[in-house]
Amino acid sequence: MSQNTAPRPPRAPASAPGAAGGTLFAGVLMVVIGILDVLQGIVAIAKDDVYTRVGDYVFEFNLTGWGWTHVVLGILVGLAGTGILMGSEWGRMGGITLAALNTVAQFLFLPYHPWWALFSMAISILVIWALATDDTSFRKSGAV
Repeated sequence: MSQNTAPRPPRAPASAPGAAGGTLFAGVLMVVIGILDVLQGIVAIAKDDVYTRVGDYVFEFNLTGWGWTHVVLGILVGLAGTGILMGSEWGRMGGITLAALNTVAQFLFLPYHPWWALFSMAISILVIWALATDDTSFRKSGAV
């Protein structure tokens, strides 16, 4: 008795679907965080009295300067998120870099809006993790 079975195509590793979904999620989060950073920056530029300092921190910056920083960083984060959603490698590498910069910027913004800054830092760290654990681009290039 012989069985006639067709050859099976090679299977992708079990982590591939989760990584792809995590990358998609990271791209969407980056676009949303970019838009929210731009809005946060516009509020800081337009009305300096919206944000008040909470506590006495070492970091003390001009809110108008912070507003422009958030606007520029928000645009760059949103563009990197769009690049991630398009599947580009520059979007992924830029996304990791910009999410790290956004984490630092939000840390320095803690005296003005602590809860939002902590939430944004957590989202940025989640984005870094999702983008750093996605190895599908390395498999495409043959590095792994």
